[in-house]
Amino acid sequence: LIATPTGSTTRPLPRAGAREGSLAGPSPHPVTAPERTPRSGVAIRTALLRHPNDATGYRIEFGGRSICYVTDTEHIPGKPDRNVIDLVRDADIFIYDSTFTDEEFPRFVKWGHSTWQEGIRLADAAAAKTLVIFHHDPSHDDSVMDEIAAAAEQMRPGTLVAREGMVLRP
Repeated sequence: LIATPTGSTTRPLPRAGAREGSLAGPSPHPVTAPERTPRSGVAIRTALLRHPNDATGYRIEFGGRSICYVTDTEHIPGKPDRNVIDLVRDADIFIYDSTFTDEEFPRFVKWGHSTWQEGIRLADAAAAKTLVIFHHDPSHDDSVMDEIAAAAEQMRPGTLVAREGMVLRP
């Protein structure tokens, strides 16, 4: 077990028998990723994500608009995650796990989290309209978050940094 910045613990190593590209092994509760229609006009798609305990990304479509929520996922540097790209392709809003920076990431490999820069790379590859970076490292204070917001805006204009109370409308 390894202590996280918040004092909780995590298991950063994959379990034996991990499936290709996963940080986890066979789950006692298999996760499937079907398309769902909870009510007329609403479609929900899911995709499996890379996380030590498995995770699921979501795409919700309604009225010709889409929003994607991709949390608890870890990228492999230089290998864009096809599951994420396919899920968020042409999304109006793409909310992405941006716990670390590219510079911090090597110290946290196999923790199951990603970087805001990878979010930009994925958003560009998928032609997502608005990227929202969230799931911030609790050790990043307001000044660090302001620096990230400025850098993200410069790299991909229109990128937002999630803040408490923020309302998103696709």
